[in-house]
Amino acid sequence: MATTAEPVSVNLSNDEIMRYSRHLIIPEVGIEGQRKLKAARVLMIGAGGLGAPVALYLAAAGVGTLGVVDYDTVDFTNLQRQVIHGTGDVGRLKLESARNTITEINPNVKVVGYAEKLTSENALQIFKDYDLVVDGTDNFPTRYLVNDACVLTGIPNVYASIFRFEGQASVLALPDGPCYRCWYPEPPPPGLVPSCAEGGVLGVLPGIMGTLQAMETIKLILGIGQPLKNRVMLFDALQMKFRELKLRKNPDCPVCGTHPTIKHLIDYQEFCGMRAVEEAQPVPEIAGMKQITALELKDEIDAGKPLVIVDVREPNEYQICRIPNSILIPLGELPKRAHELSPEQDIVVHCKMGGRSAQALDYLQKSGFKKVRNLEGGILAWSDEVDPSVPKY
Repeated sequence: MATTAEPVSVNLSNDEIMRYSRHLIIPEVGIEGQRKLKAARVLMIGAGGLGAPVALYLAAAGVGTLGVVDYDTVDFTNLQRQVIHGTGDVGRLKLESARNTITEINPNVKVVGYAEKLTSENALQIFKDYDLVVDGTDNFPTRYLVNDACVLTGIPNVYASIFRFEGQASVLALPDGPCYRCWYPEPPPPGLVPSCAEGGVLGVLPGIMGTLQAMETIKLILGIGQPLKNRVMLFDALQMKFRELKLRKNPDCPVCGTHPTIKHLIDYQEFCGMRAVEEAQPVPEIAGMKQITALELKDEIDAGKPLVIVDVREPNEYQICRIPNSILIPLGELPKRAHELSPEQDIVVHCKMGGRSAQALDYLQKSGFKKVRNLEGGILAWSDEVDPSVPKY
């Protein structure tokens, strides 16, 4: 990465001087700083909620090369927060949609796309061509993978994460600073932290946190100011408050410590206690779990079979859509409300996609309920296979 001590040998055209003129008159940027931005190579992991504002602002700022790792396609549910994509992009690869928007903002930016999943096999090869990595991931296995790859390649990691109304950001894996493992030595148990698909996120929040990532990236490229090194910035949108936590390098960290034990990339799905399957299959393995498809459930309902359909989603989700005659017992309330159900009843539990209801089934089975089945694919499968009028979210 460029430093303030060495000049950068890229030139700016007259058009670029006009485009970046408001940068050039800032003493801390100037011509030399803009050349550094043009020479910089930044790798973005994800073109979603966080990646969208990062890409927009880094492109507008004149970062010369933006690498984008994303193999997902644009979905209607993305449009509430992933502002780099539009309605007409639904169904397209996010990578291609992002490329078009970046090029429209600034045709001087070179976009290098990786329409593939980041893995232990390809991460080091991809990372080696970049100066900085911006982590816009939304799951723990990839977060630890990005961290370890950054430490092993000596590349700073500009990190942020979001949930509902709260966000956090830091600059990790600097040579004398902490890494993500110094902060979180072990991942949380699978299912403990809801994803944005389960817990939701206010659309503007990733815009705020992603813009902070873009700011930190530009500061690192220019070598100005104080980066979020040894610090974690916490943001509460409801209270409109920023707080700061100190974060220190752990000398016993297994990847960046004095005597590291992790010297190559590992199986991060296994490390995080997750099966190595696609994220679109969120149902955990539960011993003795019986499942029922949406069509089978519809047939049993039509045949008049006595069933108790238990919806374990949250009340706000229940207001969006529901299966007729289902009863709402949110997963978190199940232990204190299980007495409302009878072990003799034929029970079908469901949630949005099947993951939370599998946990509910596990709890009920361990509590003595013998006739419990999980609705495979949750209410989304019911909408797809039985009743298209049920809205999807």
